[in-house]
Amino acid sequence: MAEYRIDELARLAGSTVRNIRAYQDRGLLPPPRLAGRVGLYDDSHLARLRLIGQLLGRGYTFAIIKDLLSAWETGKDVGEVLGLEKVLTDPWSDEIPGTTTYEELVEIFGTGLDEDEIARVQERTIELGLIEPDGEKFRVPSPRLLHVGAELVAAGIPLDSVLHIAAQIRDDCDVIAGRFVNLVQEHVFDRLDEQPVPDGEQVAEVAAVVSRMRPLVKMVVDPFIARAMETHVQAALGERLETIRDAMRDGD
Repeated sequence: MAEYRIDELARLAGSTVRNIRAYQDRGLLPPPRLAGRVGLYDDSHLARLRLIGQLLGRGYTFAIIKDLLSAWETGKDVGEVLGLEKVLTDPWSDEIPGTTTYEELVEIFGTGLDEDEIARVQERTIELGLIEPDGEKFRVPSPRLLHVGAELVAAGIPLDSVLHIAAQIRDDCDVIAGRFVNLVQEHVFDRLDEQPVPDGEQVAEVAAVVSRMRPLVKMVVDPFIARAMETHVQAALGERLETIRDAMRDGD
């Protein structure tokens, strides 16, 4: 097995000598083998350093990293824990965010509005998460949502009404998501509390359930919203349709 001095180890791991010593002080990295007064590290230290760097890059605290490494040392599969974390943090949409400019937003939504009204609409749009300031431009997390808003405004619906209904729908979706998560938490997630340290099989099961929730949510919501739209559209327009048909017959 290869051995490295601390400066060489730091270079290979993409770290620094200072970080290596800090990790040792925190108990994250085992001490080196001493050859006289020189500390020698091996490939296991290199692998550990690279793993620490990956975990820090994913937002883990030193305390959590220490627990994960302890689990690894006792034979548990850290990869399964990280796999669950990936499932939980991966985006639930395959939509690619876009960008737009202030001028483009004004062209789409600002027709007929004065500067104060445009500023108020921009603030409201940011609050709803439809756009996010990004330097001189705006990041658009969901171009589809922005397109829907533009289509509704183009159809003659006031922008204030479009933003108001967007907020209501967002809140409705939050309720739906909460119901799904509560259901799964009660019957799946809470199993992890039955043991002080969940085993790999349990962690993998939870990760699989979360993955299956993605298509299942859409499969449930789509038919329910379709049926509801049929009912509401027929109720709202049915009487008007009859009036139009009567007028057409009278015209004949």
